[in-house]
Formats: sequence, structure tokens, C-alpha cells
Amino acid sequence: MRACPIVHRSALLLSLAILVTGALADAQTQTIQYTPYEGQPGKDVIWLPTKQTLVDIMLDLAKVTPQDYVIDLGSGDGRTVIAAAKRGARALGIEYNPDLVELSKRNAAREGVGDRTHFIAADIFETDFSQGTVVTMFLLAHLNLKLRPQLLALKPGTRVVSNTFTMGDWKADETVEMPAGASCSDYCTALLWIVPARVEGEWQLAQSRLRLSQTYQMISGTLDTGGNSIAIADGRMWGEEISFTVGDLRYTGRVSANLIQGTFRSDRNNGTWSATRIGQQ
Repeated sequence: MRACPIVHRSALLLSLAILVTGALADAQTQTIQYTPYEGQPGKDVIWLPTKQTLVDIMLDLAKVTPQDYVIDLGSGDGRTVIAAAKRGARALGIEYNPDLVELSKRNAAREGVGDRTHFIAADIFETDFSQGTVVTMFLLAHLNLKLRPQLLALKPGTRVVSNTFTMGDWKADETVEMPAGASCSDYCTALLWIVPARVEGEWQLAQSRLRLSQTYQMISGTLDTGGNSIAIADGRMWGEEISFTVGDLRYTGRVSANLIQGTFRSDRNNGTWSATRIGQQ
């Protein structure tokens, strides 16, 4: 007896229906994307995104330009990296959670900055970020302290910006609070540090010797000339820029490895000066 054609047709239709249903299910699975939630646990901290208004303040504080390479430590959903890229900068996000890394890539592509952003799944304490000209972060104070030696070893002039949390006795160069009415009750502060050049030691000027002590960006010391030792005042570093006062003369200059070149000025006198680090080749 021959099988009924209607039965074969029904079986075929059922098989096609199963295949279509399976394909639709696969497509739906692929479209389901990872969604983080505030307070979710991470390796070192819980995930709390920096408010977008504060992201913009942090990048303003660092004076980010298209010439910068911004590296965000613990980049979360990528918002700081994306905001930097929208300003024309190249930007890298280092994030331990691979799901957040993939989310960041999708967010960057959707915002049209995928070509200027890069995200990697890595431990910030085991990753080289020394190429950054701006480093941003939203970590806890003890983690900032753990990172501090690496940050201080960055190229002088590198800008480091933190959401709220400090760097111990390395005081911030500038601090900005979110403006009143910005609806912010927690984590509303941006802090900026500019990595200072290392100038501690002795420097030879044409007719005098400059002896400097340094604590982060603050400097003190003496200018020894003609048998007299005069204490310097208001000594400070801004990256490679140095400034201090001796008597009524205000000295400013730029440090380049073992050489300082600059100008001095008072109400009655002005000129140029240079100094070479003693004991260094």
C-alpha cells in the first residue's frame, strides 16, 4: 500500500516549522545582550558608572584634545572612553569583566567612534598604560594608592583624573565639584593630578647652585650664590613646568631630563636662566 501524499506533506510542513522556530530562537538568543546593573560585583570594586555630566567635567579638567591618548582604568560600559573619542582623542578602556568589554565595543560602534576606541579585558594592575597622556579612573582610595607608583612614573605632564577618590598625601592639583542642581548626591567630584617631573637634587646655574627637595609637585630648597644661601619660596611643579621665588625674583622654566631653561622676572629685572643637573650625564 502506498503512503498517503497528504501525510508526507504534513510531516514536511512540521519539519519546516520546527526548523523555522529553532532559527527564530537562535536569532532571539543572539539579540539578547548583556546588561550590567549598578552595584554588581567586580574584581576590585562594584560597578557604578560615572555620571555622564561628571565624565564631561573630568575630560574638561584634563583638557582633552584630539592629540591625546586617553586610557580609562576600569572602563565599565565604556562611557568615558567613548566621550573622549567624541572629542577626537584616541582612547583605550581596560576592564576586567569581558562582558562589559563586549558591551563597550557595541556602545562605541553605535556612537560612531569604534575606529578611535579600543577595549581590552585585563587587570589594570598587570597592564601597561604608560603610553597614555590622560589616565582616568573611578576606583577606591586604597586602589589609587596601589596604582600611585605607576602613575608617578608616567611621563611628566600626564594628566590623571579620578572620580571622587584621592591619592593619599599626593594632593590634587585641581578639584571640581559638579554644579548645583546637577542632581548628584554621591561621587560628584573630579580630581586632577599632573605628573611632575623629578627635579630633586642639585642643579648648576652659571654663577650659583640650586638645591631642590621634592614632595610630589611641591618643591623647596635653596639657591646658593656668592657665599649666601637663600631659601626658595612658592616652589611648585606643573608637569615639566617649574616655578619658584628667590627674594624678589620669580623663576619659571621647563624641565627636560637633566636641563632646565626658563626666565626670571621682578619689578626691576628680568632675564633668562638655565641649570644642569649635577651628577647626571
